[in-house]
Amino acid sequence: MKKLRQFDALVIEEFVKEQFHQPSHSQTYYEIVYIFTGSGKHYLNSSIVDYRANDWFLISPEDTHYLEIRRKTHFGVIKFTDSYFSERKHLMPDSLLKFQPEMMMRNKAFKEMRLTMDRLSQMNLHRTIKTLVDSRESREMLSSPFTFYQVLSLFALFQQQWGGMNNAYTWNDDKQALISFIHQHIYEPEKIQVKHLALTFNISQNYFGKYFKNNYGLPFREYIDKYRIKLIEGRVAAGLTLRQIADEFGFTDESHLSNYFKKRTATTFRTYKKKHQA
Repeated sequence: MKKLRQFDALVIEEFVKEQFHQPSHSQTYYEIVYIFTGSGKHYLNSSIVDYRANDWFLISPEDTHYLEIRRKTHFGVIKFTDSYFSERKHLMPDSLLKFQPEMMMRNKAFKEMRLTMDRLSQMNLHRTIKTLVDSRESREMLSSPFTFYQVLSLFALFQQQWGGMNNAYTWNDDKQALISFIHQHIYEPEKIQVKHLALTFNISQNYFGKYFKNNYGLPFREYIDKYRIKLIEGRVAAGLTLRQIADEFGFTDESHLSNYFKKRTATTFRTYKKKHQA
């Protein structure tokens, strides 16, 4: 199955299609898909949901999806990586801190239904998506606080809408919250140590390893290594140097990163770079 990758923290797109341009795929980023006009079906994991004008879908990296277009469809798409919000937490209002956007995107309870809003919220959603789409070619888009708050306002709308549907839901009790936390802090080794995670998520440190494997199907350390290697490979493909990658992921130096990479991929960093870097 095709896997789409994105290295930019934020990408905004607008397009009109009579036939969807991608086969069923997964991706490395989060995606908000808004339907301005048109109709069809959205295939997301094991669910099939009819869509029409003013509908919207949330897709996270664990998902596979594609769209079957019946009537020519006008799309607005907001795509962001883990880093977009994690690097801007100082700008985020306290009221939204516990409802981390990535956690909202990963909430499976909202992936098996057609998502709707009340009329006023729908109007606000439409305006916000249109504002973002209209600013997509701005050179300052990625660094713009205004753009960030526009994106954040989408999640304020989602939070408001979901509050009445899900009052009993506690994000930290959901196993998706743990994975989201790991993804956000993969660049900070001290925050993804078992001791810190066990304390943060109220899990016995001695039981943590068993808990993780039972819920996610892999030993904790193996999951961390696989995810980190996947991100490092993406940095290599994007042209970052060994020094830059070592600094980003908290390795002591280039040698530390090289040894880590070779041990887990059975190839040297230099060989992999030569083969995969454009």
